[in-house]
Amino acid sequence: MKNKALIFGVSGQDGSYLAELLLEKGYEVTGVTRRVSVSTTERINHILPQITIAEGDITDGFSVNKLIAEYEPDEIYNLAAQSHVGTSFKQPSLTWDITAGGVLNILEAIRYSPRKDDIRFYQASSSEMFGKNFDEALSSKGISIDMKYQDENTEFIPQSPYAIAKLAAHHLVRNYREGYGIHGSCGILFNHESERRGENFVTRKITKWIGEFVKWRNLRNPWKLRDFVQSRPTNELGQILQDELRDASMECYDNIEDIDDENMVYNSLMDREGFPKLRLGNLDAKRDWGHAEDYVNAMWLMVGQKEAGDYVIATGETYSVRDFLDIAFARVGIDDWSNLVVIDPKFYRPAEVDHLLGIPIKAEKELGWKRKVSFKDLVHRMVDSDLE
Repeated sequence: MKNKALIFGVSGQDGSYLAELLLEKGYEVTGVTRRVSVSTTERINHILPQITIAEGDITDGFSVNKLIAEYEPDEIYNLAAQSHVGTSFKQPSLTWDITAGGVLNILEAIRYSPRKDDIRFYQASSSEMFGKNFDEALSSKGISIDMKYQDENTEFIPQSPYAIAKLAAHHLVRNYREGYGIHGSCGILFNHESERRGENFVTRKITKWIGEFVKWRNLRNPWKLRDFVQSRPTNELGQILQDELRDASMECYDNIEDIDDENMVYNSLMDREGFPKLRLGNLDAKRDWGHAEDYVNAMWLMVGQKEAGDYVIATGETYSVRDFLDIAFARVGIDDWSNLVVIDPKFYRPAEVDHLLGIPIKAEKELGWKRKVSFKDLVHRMVDSDLE
């Protein structure tokens, strides 16, 4: 008999990768989505024939109870949340209702289910719960690094409504695990990105902008235009040169052969045509970035453990937003992106978290988990996807 999995948040980045993984392992997968007027299944369209889509909402306790009773899952994965930190400052009540209240509804449904002892539950916790806190590396923990890091024993000092809601949910799972014997595990996931990341997250915002810029640039490349013109018969040059230069907004240059500074050309064109520059907030914020495909494997490994527990899932490396920009722009041959990016104060958080670095020693030891995708490969995959 196939194992049955119920995934809240199946249409998101993590949900889509998790559904794929569970299908590969022979699971019967049911994904929960809210009823909306516009389809949100683009990330899972390719597997829709293989899974069951159930309508429901974790903020509705009756809905959650009904789903668990009807589909009788062996494993429940909660990946649903209002997961954008910036939005949580603008919509704190909604963030709380979904991200914390929804988890309580699931736990209560499991608690009163006649199959309580047969259900295993995974909750997606977040590294944002650590906030500004960190531990110094200690040789007694078997590592020797001169960096700030967070692990399962680091105190939580959340800095946003999102992080506070995630922390409440995290403690709820632990409380129901200890108080009611529910097999509930929390994955304290550090930043995990992919080609499927939402466009309002900084990493995808960067790679999507680069993809659009490269496509725009290729239509206006003065060097390609020069080569095209020079390849044409002399009697065709007059009208072709006039039309092409005008279409490429290059009429301000008297002699295309004299153009030496490519950045100058594109900055001029961007100003003339109104192509928006990339607007970002804190470029010095450091994050521990991995690929979501690696992280959903850790989720599955957690629910398979005999004893439930909490695990930090991270790469053990930290990079700034500037580092991400360097690799992303270099992927398309741009070494100096300073004139293409604008620092916009409106993208700064009211309470900033400057440094997140996870040490996944427990996950590596107890789960046998290892990340596979490097930071550089992650960035390359995201850029390449947005160039298509």
